[in-house]
Amino acid sequence: MALYDSLGTTYGLTRRPDPRIAARIHAALGDAADVINIGAGTGSYEPPHTVLAVEPSRVMLAQRPPGSAPAVCAVAERLPLRDDAADAVLALLTVHHWTGLAAGIAELRRVARRRVVVLTWDQTVFRERFWLVREYLPQAAAFDDARAVPIARLAELLGGVRQQPVCVPHDCTDGFGAAFWRRPHAYLDPRVRAGISLFAQTGEEAVAPGLARLAEDLASGRWHTDHAGLLGLDSVDVGYRLLIAEV
Repeated sequence: MALYDSLGTTYGLTRRPDPRIAARIHAALGDAADVINIGAGTGSYEPPHTVLAVEPSRVMLAQRPPGSAPAVCAVAERLPLRDDAADAVLALLTVHHWTGLAAGIAELRRVARRRVVVLTWDQTVFRERFWLVREYLPQAAAFDDARAVPIARLAELLGGVRQQPVCVPHDCTDGFGAAFWRRPHAYLDPRVRAGISLFAQTGEEAVAPGLARLAEDLASGRWHTDHAGLLGLDSVDVGYRLLIAEV
């Protein structure tokens, strides 16, 4: 069973594309005339010129809105596509879920005529800058240490990349891992956590002590005192990165 067959059942409640992040992704695609979206999920950030979405979870595919691009249930490591199938191939917050990274990246390069765009994160930066994993959830940080793909490894497999930071707005509408960096109460909501693979794969039992401490610090005001410097910021860089490779 694909991971998101279970994780994705309530995905649409908290994972809505943020237009500012969408603009960054679409700009990275440049003048590509057609796009294939790998690990497409429910279709977040899919540009209008997407010709095919590839997603291993039927639960996620079932949540794609009417009018979305055609979709096929398949994995990145074995794409049912001819060589040079589209100008650009897109892979957003997905490579860390793949069972065969090198095979998957090779497939992206095979089906892209001109460009591969990958959204991922730099775990070293994430660990240092994101208060939730640094101060409250060391178990989750350790889990991410094991599953995160080093940027240098991705760059090597992609044959060289341009790297762009993707800052997270304070009111980000897409509830991924660090989306609520200025809205800490959100992490106490199980519906929010259900849409974040970091929580779902670490497990509620493992994160419960840290979340209990967070609840206490919010109730006492300690969190707001300790993180007062964040409260006036419009966005932060916690390690999310766009990698753009020409093929």
